[in-house]
Amino acid sequence: MSLVALGVTGGIGAYKAVEVARGLQKRGHDVVAVMTHSATRFVGPVTFEAITRRPVITDQFAEGANADIEHIAIASTIDLLIIAPATANIIGKLANGIADDFLSTLYTATRAPVLIAAAMNTQMFEHEAIRKNLETLTARGVRFVEPGAGYLACGWIGKGRLAEPDEIVSAAEAILRPDGPLRGQRVLVAAGPTYEDFDPVRYIGNRSSGRMGYAIAAEAARRGAEVTLVTGPTALEMPHVREVVKVRSASEMHDAVVSRTDAMHVVVMAAAVADYTPAERAGQKVAKEGETLSAGLQRASKRAKAHGMRPSE
Repeated sequence: MSLVALGVTGGIGAYKAVEVARGLQKRGHDVVAVMTHSATRFVGPVTFEAITRRPVITDQFAEGANADIEHIAIASTIDLLIIAPATANIIGKLANGIADDFLSTLYTATRAPVLIAAAMNTQMFEHEAIRKNLETLTARGVRFVEPGAGYLACGWIGKGRLAEPDEIVSAAEAILRPDGPLRGQRVLVAAGPTYEDFDPVRYIGNRSSGRMGYAIAAEAARRGAEVTLVTGPTALEMPHVREVVKVRSASEMHDAVVSRTDAMHVVVMAAAVADYTPAERAGQKVAKEGETLSAGLQRASKRAKAHGMRPSE
């Protein structure tokens, strides 16, 4: 049995968190609910208390002996922190190290895996600030359950609805019980293309989708491995792995892979690394002049090729 902290924030999807708690319990896990002040306006703490049979934490400064360090005690004992629903506000706090309530403080104090199920308006979810915050958390190893698409409570139609409880529970199970033939094995997978910048606007790239590398990473994780995914730019949904390292160029991919190789049991090179990169990168957009444009290219990192990275074809 694992102890799971279920963080609930202020969104209409908070009612689904009740079923998440119930689903975790059916899988044999113990659950402690942590609710933000806004969350209590959607679902009463007594509901979670009745289901979890544990006091619900709603106040950073609750009265009682050692209450002011309760977040440290929980942080050191939980096996997983789930935040569902996770609003744009809590995502911004976590990404930027703001700890002004119990839930955000718990996140900064725990070293347990973190699983986030975001839920918000479509326009908010697609906002650049939110995307950057999600990328920051992904780079730190936070796992995500993608929101669903459809009718939202605000009346919009699009992506942003909280994932179904069964999806969230299944993602949690994959983290808590990664039993399989690769359990205990550290696996690094390099995937996707690389983009070699010509100037701040243009780049030389290839059409690799990254699907093969992502599939390998997801399957290795399913079989119990601790997976690190080093990925070039892709439009694919991130698999549930321990760590995601986003890179852009061949040299960045080389450095990310080589710096981690010694700690791995298995390294899978499924990336489509550029053969050539611009010899010089212009500091500003190159003006459009004349009918032709010549650009000097040089071999991409020879060290990357020496370590077996697959060139694009």
